[in-house]
Amino acid sequence: MVSRVIPVQKFDLVLFGATGDLARRKILPSLFHRFQAGQFSDESRIIGTSRSKLDGDAFRTMVSEALCEFGGAKSAEEKDLAAFLELVDYVPVDARGDGGWGQLKAQMRPDATRAFYLSVGPSLFGEIAGRLKESGIATEDSRIVVEKPFGHDLASAKALNEDLRASFEEHQIYRIDHYLGKETVQNLMALRFANSLFEPLWNSTHIDHVQITVAESISVEGRGEYYDHSGAMRDMVQNHLMQLLCLTAMEPPSKFSSNAVRDEKVKVIESLEPVPNSDIVRGQYGPGLDHAGYLEHANNPNSRTESFVAMKVQVSNWRWAGTPFYLRTGKCLRERVSEIAVYFRDPPHNIFPNIDPARGNVLVIRLQPDEGITLHTTIKDPGPGGMRLTGAKLDMTFADTLSEQEQPQDAYERLIMDVIRGDQTLFMRGDEVEAAWAWADPIIAGWDDRRHAPHPYDPGSSGPEEALLLPHRDHRHWRRLGG
Repeated sequence: MVSRVIPVQKFDLVLFGATGDLARRKILPSLFHRFQAGQFSDESRIIGTSRSKLDGDAFRTMVSEALCEFGGAKSAEEKDLAAFLELVDYVPVDARGDGGWGQLKAQMRPDATRAFYLSVGPSLFGEIAGRLKESGIATEDSRIVVEKPFGHDLASAKALNEDLRASFEEHQIYRIDHYLGKETVQNLMALRFANSLFEPLWNSTHIDHVQITVAESISVEGRGEYYDHSGAMRDMVQNHLMQLLCLTAMEPPSKFSSNAVRDEKVKVIESLEPVPNSDIVRGQYGPGLDHAGYLEHANNPNSRTESFVAMKVQVSNWRWAGTPFYLRTGKCLRERVSEIAVYFRDPPHNIFPNIDPARGNVLVIRLQPDEGITLHTTIKDPGPGGMRLTGAKLDMTFADTLSEQEQPQDAYERLIMDVIRGDQTLFMRGDEVEAAWAWADPIIAGWDDRRHAPHPYDPGSSGPEEALLLPHRDHRHWRRLGG
């Protein structure tokens, strides 16, 4: 059954940094796909802006090229692309100066929802937010969208929040993390809270441990100097993996609303124990046969920045006491895979003496590639010869289960439309960002104080050998990447 697409209210979406890479690769194609799906009202508009001195026709040409390259517009009907471009306009604006703000204000319509997407560096967030307010472009019901990173540490995150809140109220600020827009992430909440099958078992009595993996096969080549100032902890753990941990560990909210959900996520972060150095492994990929290593990619031969992190995390509350969460993320690994694997405890009494203890129940929520949910179970091996046990999977890969019209949307498509609707459920709140940094900062500071070099690992591997010890010393093992 195909879900009916309901158009959102009329809007004016102003895209700052509209000529940049993120806008071309993700934001504009996502808007085009939602337009094709019939989710735009007839009078909605997209206004690009940047420092580039383009006119409307030149910008529409750039948009058309971007949609053909990244948005599948080549295979779309020409009338779809032409109709979408009719909604697009451009105003050059100097984010740090006075140029263009008057022209942008003149484009705004009083009866349209106003959303301002800041596809720019964090150093411009406060400046643009202030000018939107001072110029009268932003109204009391306008929305402002900002991309990660949300600060470099707790102090910078607080300063960034203060800059944004000086011009916008918290209910107007949408901190976008594309991981939260993935269909499977939201299905995790549906799986837990809309079914009586799993939630009674979702605790330390029945769950042995949880593994959260975000592995990437690509290196940092091309963005190494930027990455060298962040590392895997800041780039991935503090935000993406933290969000997946929160959604896995959170208590049921009183209702499905933005603040109720985010209240429970903040409680999880505040329940995290400090992580001792013995429960953390940092890694850095070396050179391979066909490409350079991290040090060359970062252009820093003395870098101690990690491209891999694995850690054992404890959530100190009644639901999760005694159930560890193992987190790992890294670059240049064997497979590109993002998943949450929930390992259930073995039955309290084993009546099958030949059972393989590694063949237990595991619920795997896959974010990429091939979004879906798989439950690993134990069944009788078919055929004669007595009772033999084997593993079997109950698989719900979305590409196989859903019709073409129901295929998962790109995360940006869902999140941008949520901005227009005014739904903040899948966006990070300011106190949530600060709580995550308050947990991460002491870990990073400990590394800086000790000045230990990360463990080397081979490109195309599963990370440093030392990372295997985290679960192994607890008589557990990592899931095979891509397995």
